[in-house]
Amino acid sequence: MQPDNFSSQTQSRATVGFDAGLQAHMQRIYNRMTLGVLVTAITAFVVSSSPALLQLFLGGPQMYIVMFAPLALVWFGFNPMTMSQGRLKATFFAISALYGISFSVILLAYTGESIAKAFFIASGMFAGLSIFGYSTKKNLDGLMTFCIMGVWGVLIMGLLNAFIFKSEALFDIVSAVGIISFAGITAWQTQAMKQMYHPASGDEANSRMGWSAALTLYISFIALFMHILHFVGQNR
Repeated sequence: MQPDNFSSQTQSRATVGFDAGLQAHMQRIYNRMTLGVLVTAITAFVVSSSPALLQLFLGGPQMYIVMFAPLALVWFGFNPMTMSQGRLKATFFAISALYGISFSVILLAYTGESIAKAFFIASGMFAGLSIFGYSTKKNLDGLMTFCIMGVWGVLIMGLLNAFIFKSEALFDIVSAVGIISFAGITAWQTQAMKQMYHPASGDEANSRMGWSAALTLYISFIALFMHILHFVGQNR
């Protein structure tokens, strides 16, 4: 009996095409996330270099609006299911710029060396976690549940500690839990990106899903950086 060469060749071409499409899809997501981090860094540098901008954005009660505006946009102004790609893109970079305004004080509070150290540690962790999430065969959905609980705990305890307790030891605990939680989210999101991609979904749907994934990865990287900086940062 002759082997079905045509069937096997067709299947092989389909696999190659899927892998190429998945690779391009993942690359677009990481490019978007990287651009978001770049926008945040540039915005932070520009604002920190201008006393007038610092006063405008962070010189009074308006600083609380600036601080919580990114969260409001994430929760209420970013919906890949209903928004066009153009609006998703604009909202993503608006969130990145708002985080940059808030982070401008970091450049004034910490030395450049410690900021660079935290950035490179966060980058290394992020890369390793992404590789793990992409390559592991273990389903990470259960891990995601615990990580989301950890993030809520970090958010609530961080706010309480910032305004009420003001305990350095509690800040250490919050940052440690934050690193663990966002590390898990990074690995899970990478796995989810891989599993959710399918050429049959179409470029439009895959791209809108990609903006959502890029935002999750961006927030995870920023959070990792901030919590790591808490431990390695040196005041000016």
